Amino acid sequence: MRHRLALVAVGLAATLASAAGIGVRSTYGGAAAVDEPEYLLTALSLGEDRDLSIADELAEQRWRRFHDVQLPQQTQPRADGRAVSPHDPLLPLLIAVPMTLWGFVGAKLAIAALAGLLAALTVWTAVRRLAVPVGIAALVVGAFSVTAPLAVYGQQVYPELPAALVTLAAIAALLGTLRRRSIAVVVASVVALPWLSVKYVPVAAGLSGVLLWTLHRAGRSAAVRWAVAVLAIAGAGYLAAHRVLYGGWTVYASGDHFQESGEFGVVGFSPNYPGRGSRLVGLLVDRGFGIAAWQPAWLLLVPGVAAAIKSRPRWLLPVVVPLLLGYLNATYIALTMHGYWWPGRQLVVVLPLAVLLIAWAAANASRPVRVGGLILAALGLVNYAWLLVDGYARRITWVSRFEDVRSPAYRGLRPLLPDYRGLSPRVWAVHFAWIAVLVLMALVAWRRTPRVNARTTDVRTADVRTADVRSPDGRSPKDAGA
Repeated sequence: MRHRLALVAVGLAATLASAAGIGVRSTYGGAAAVDEPEYLLTALSLGEDRDLSIADELAEQRWRRFHDVQLPQQTQPRADGRAVSPHDPLLPLLIAVPMTLWGFVGAKLAIAALAGLLAALTVWTAVRRLAVPVGIAALVVGAFSVTAPLAVYGQQVYPELPAALVTLAAIAALLGTLRRRSIAVVVASVVALPWLSVKYVPVAAGLSGVLLWTLHRAGRSAAVRWAVAVLAIAGAGYLAAHRVLYGGWTVYASGDHFQESGEFGVVGFSPNYPGRGSRLVGLLVDRGFGIAAWQPAWLLLVPGVAAAIKSRPRWLLPVVVPLLLGYLNATYIALTMHGYWWPGRQLVVVLPLAVLLIAWAAANASRPVRVGGLILAALGLVNYAWLLVDGYARRITWVSRFEDVRSPAYRGLRPLLPDYRGLSPRVWAVHFAWIAVLVLMALVAWRRTPRVNARTTDVRTADVRTADVRSPDGRSPKDAGA
């Protein structure tokens, strides 16, 4: 009962926190802006016309209901007059019904409901798969689910939140007993991710690699062949469908911005990879676009990863591999981390995995460390509350001028953070100072984490009440609240 109450409470809190942001405008020019109108118009076309062409919606200016100024051109019309949005169609398909019935508010509420489901599933996975006590799991997951960036993308019409839910569903299945249903869930998740956005292919590849490796290690060659065959057919179908629908290998082939550079110009043709390497730190601590700037508790990810590697639980590979690939994709493949969007966009797909690591680390941390984590999480809650206040007052929007928020927590931390949009000697000094801080946090976590036999941290059965399943600190599931 305590477990179920935690699922409901955290899920409801995440839904409400996300829905609260719907009243804040995306830009000063629209309640839904940037890429959101494209997704909404495609959803409307799917709901009303049963096709992907938004030419008639653009001609009729159906976007006027949620966008005040002239809509920026993103779609390159085709020779037959069709205009297909350069965005993958699974998100519009998910919100087609609420968008058709209740407009853009209905679509955003549907995504907020998915945010609640994501939070509940994160708690369930932490408790049932990682043996985290219910109270700690609920507190940690709740703290991240009701603050930025998860709460912000919990109502933004982007594929980030649905992709995070799909990724977590695959992890929950991978960490359980791999029966046919669990394997099907992982395969379905891998197939779904690219249809949400092609940028999730690295995470999908990581999930499929972990699945095939796990099945191979278990000697299940027939399951390996079945999974490879299904994934190969799905991949071929994805490429063929994109050639027909979008005129290229990806949706970007239909984008107005990529007609001169080509569809792969979305990642840049002369990328400075050493320069992009600064994002390894910047994605966390950049003054405006670092996720820890808005929720400082994300800094706990670094010691959480170090502690997990030292302890080596059997869930380490399934959780860390997709998380690492998602982080590296945001670092080296994404064109920029300073975009016309809310911070952390490229990381959202794997942030629930980061929350799992932090929850597990919190379950095995000392009381002073837990108190420090609570203080950091509280600062993030203050930031999100002020964002809502200033957003409803039209002082800031989710895309523009959000750094002008009056939150004392953000303004107090801001001078300590580097702004990578201006690479001065001071910025580099602060950059290396943060590297030192993060390395120190990792070293402290490493030294204080005992090396535990992998068998003691393996929670792979559906029934965690089994007496021989122990948490990393030796407590039984009953003692740990699992």
